[in-house]
Amino acid sequence: MRNKLRIIGGQWRSRQLPFQDAPGLRPTPARVRETVFNWLQHDIAGRRCLDLYAGSGALGVEAASRGAKQVLQVDNNAQVCRQLHSNKNSLNASQISIVQQDVFRFLGTSEIQPYDVVFLDPPFKQGLAVQTCQWLQQKGWLAADAKIYVEVEKGLSLTGIPENWHQRRQKSAGEVDYYLFDNHADNS
Repeated sequence: MRNKLRIIGGQWRSRQLPFQDAPGLRPTPARVRETVFNWLQHDIAGRRCLDLYAGSGALGVEAASRGAKQVLQVDNNAQVCRQLHSNKNSLNASQISIVQQDVFRFLGTSEIQPYDVVFLDPPFKQGLAVQTCQWLQQKGWLAADAKIYVEVEKGLSLTGIPENWHQRRQKSAGEVDYYLFDNHADNS
């Protein structure tokens, strides 16, 4: 397998991990991950992170490397999940869990525990980003003041993002636009 990604920071810094060559799978580029984790530098350690459409696992593994207490990676592809398990084992990363399931089926479950940080990088050109954001909010997956990272194809409108989300940051790189939102939910 020639597809490899490099962990940028934390305890596994510079480690390279293989990832599957699956349709639509494109790891978040290293320079984008570096920017995102600079944005989140005070929001990862000791927190619960949810990595939806995990793919290569780059975002979730980076969060675990930087001290996340728990990382749950969700992906529908069996081969991708096998590789995620293999990478978890090679890192001895007990804080990472992997669920092989469709993201909407997962978000529709009743076993909801709110997360502090959510990474959302759906396959491009399938119209999944906004609906996934809505389900995260409506179904109670977000802790109060959660941070939500959203990566989409360049120029995609995020019209329909939950009204209580505040956009903290936005940048573009190559073919992607990426955003960081704060959830300002009243969970009382």
